[in-house]
Amino acid sequence: MPVSAQTINGENRIARNNTLIYATCQALVSTSAIVNISLGGLAGAYLLDADKSFATAPVTGFNIGVALGAIPAAMMTRWLGRKFGFMVGLVVGIVGLLISTWALVDQNFIIFCFGAILNGVAGGFGQQFRFAAADHGSADIRAKAISWVLVGGIIAAFLGSPIIIFTRDFLLPTQFAGAYLSVSVLLLLAIAVMGFLNTEKSAIEEAAQSGPPARPLLKIVTQPRFMVAALCGTLTYALMTFVMTGAPLAMVASGISIDNAAIGIQWHVLAMFGPSFFTGNLITRFGKEKIVATGMVILILCAIIALSGVELWKFWLSLILLGLGWNFGFIGTTSMVTDTYYPDEKNKAQGANDFILFSSVAFASLMSGFVFNNYGWYAINYIIFPTVILSICALLWLLWLERRHARQQIPPNTI
Repeated sequence: MPVSAQTINGENRIARNNTLIYATCQALVSTSAIVNISLGGLAGAYLLDADKSFATAPVTGFNIGVALGAIPAAMMTRWLGRKFGFMVGLVVGIVGLLISTWALVDQNFIIFCFGAILNGVAGGFGQQFRFAAADHGSADIRAKAISWVLVGGIIAAFLGSPIIIFTRDFLLPTQFAGAYLSVSVLLLLAIAVMGFLNTEKSAIEEAAQSGPPARPLLKIVTQPRFMVAALCGTLTYALMTFVMTGAPLAMVASGISIDNAAIGIQWHVLAMFGPSFFTGNLITRFGKEKIVATGMVILILCAIIALSGVELWKFWLSLILLGLGWNFGFIGTTSMVTDTYYPDEKNKAQGANDFILFSSVAFASLMSGFVFNNYGWYAINYIIFPTVILSICALLWLLWLERRHARQQIPPNTI
């Protein structure tokens, strides 16, 4: 049954209100991610006595947690609804932050990594915010809603660095523990904000119930568009994590202070989320694939700057370009994924996408410390080139395939 214009307008109002809530919660959850990623490698080195090769293991643990949280987040939000499902994830994050704080005080590297995993699980729930924002509203608002949710990362950028700088020594003589304890308060606030979420069932979803039956997950994930979107999204996010995780270690090793390293990460996060004010509009105007390809080109520029030297401004500029390339690539591929499933398939499709993505991201964060300690900062950046070329080739293949299918009049979501 077609949805009326009045219903669509009502859905769009709900979408805008819910997007504001998701953006606020995204800001608070992303602050936890910034603390875990910025301090994870440094705290790991602090806890390890001799061999520092696995200093970034806590960051890897965080990203493993994000991957592990993807499927439970999809299941929990399906069973309990978006509001209460997301609240469960936030509670897990608070427990993880308290465990991380205790592990630092107790000087226990293994327990610290476990706390990072739980923090990551909360991040896995938070990653679903961007998809959840597209539950309501018309098709033309979805890319914008995804983009608006990620705007919350701008607030996180302004919160993250001050928390690191002003609270990391709050529990001296234990370094870094104060920052983890402080962020747990922000997740408590996120639970309160989530309570205002509108949980009415989307009229668009109700209309879709009379449509085709839900397909098996294998059928969804083997669509060429899903495969290319997942591949490019995974490579974009993995590259960003790979370079960003190694950057604080490289800056400190080059004689740059921890405070300046934290500021560099702050600028990076601003570049990750700042363009979200207009990325959705760019996608609407130029198309998802072109924005993803533009992000890939920007990542190449990031590598060129990073390979030109280890001065502070070059670190900062390369991190800014890294964040900008990630924004275009991640929002663009997320929008591509939303084209590949029907409303009643959303939970399993979104969960599968994020599990693939963050499993790879976890591996990238672990390899970042290994590559940096054994081969150096430049080696990290050389890896960007072949990865970007692979992504662009995949996009070109999809473009060719979809144009051929258009000529053959094959409907979308059936190939």
